[in-house]
Amino acid sequence: MKRTIFSIFFLCVVTFSFSQVGGEATYQFLNLISSPRQAALGGKIITNVDYDVTQALYNPATINVEMDNQLALNYVSYLGGIGYGTAAYAYTLDRRAQTIHAGISYINYGSFDGYDENGVSTGEFTGSEAALSIGYAMQIGVSDFFVGANVKVITSKLEQYNSLGIATDIGLIYIDETLGFNAAISIRNIGSQITTYAGLNEPLPFEIDFGMSQTLEHIPLRWHVTLENLQKWPIGRSNPARVIGDLDGNQTEEKVGFLNNTMRHLILGAELFPDRGFNLRLGYSFRRAEELRILDQRNFSGLSFGIGVKLRKMRFSYSHARYTSASNASFFGLQIDLQ
Repeated sequence: MKRTIFSIFFLCVVTFSFSQVGGEATYQFLNLISSPRQAALGGKIITNVDYDVTQALYNPATINVEMDNQLALNYVSYLGGIGYGTAAYAYTLDRRAQTIHAGISYINYGSFDGYDENGVSTGEFTGSEAALSIGYAMQIGVSDFFVGANVKVITSKLEQYNSLGIATDIGLIYIDETLGFNAAISIRNIGSQITTYAGLNEPLPFEIDFGMSQTLEHIPLRWHVTLENLQKWPIGRSNPARVIGDLDGNQTEEKVGFLNNTMRHLILGAELFPDRGFNLRLGYSFRRAEELRILDQRNFSGLSFGIGVKLRKMRFSYSHARYTSASNASFFGLQIDLQ
């Protein structure tokens, strides 16, 4: 059974081994960080199987009965005045039927000044996008594997242009309760536009992530390792700002080697006191650190940290993610137990 399941998902990975990253697909907001907890642990954690109802937005296989009647609301004051957020809710129909999950992701790009090709002002315009998802997960037989899926309807409005799309996420997770070890794979945004902005059909931001995590036996710490964007290799590109010139005027582009490309897929995270009412979280994204690194200046790009506090039936989360010395992001979250 285990070999069969891994073979199926391996074939899926190979089939979609070439796809999109940032700037090469539409609806890019679908792969933004979904919650403060995710942000603090590096940005893309797919192995948490607990109360965190927002986790299922990134890996539907993590939907479980502990999410029953949990409502989560998250907001980010993002870069450049952009605001985005997520909301999620789960309800357990019964122990046999497992749990139904619903979520929404939205982004508001703010207001812009519009001009025509002659430089004449056309007034202000706005842009916003949203995705509504429904998810479900189930155990595979009597094994330690669980599989889940989200179906998403996506809407986008950019100035006078509108687009509608549909997509699905598929997740698989292995849970070893004895060792406190989880391993998961998430295949996201398999779908297409239904209506396009101006007659040109664009691909969705397809992504494959693989993750592992484990709670240590004698230390209240859970470590996380995630390999992101496995559908694309190499992922690194030379940065035009790092061109090196010599005295003769010759210029040499930055070289992104094999090891550098490998590390850009890696995200590390750690959560202290993961099962208690107060949590400390720390994460590091190697890709974000490398792409936003400024030569000859230490700005700690890629680093993120946060806290979680439980007060009766509410959980508050806050995280701070470092991007550049000029701009960073703060994530705020509230989860309410409605039982």
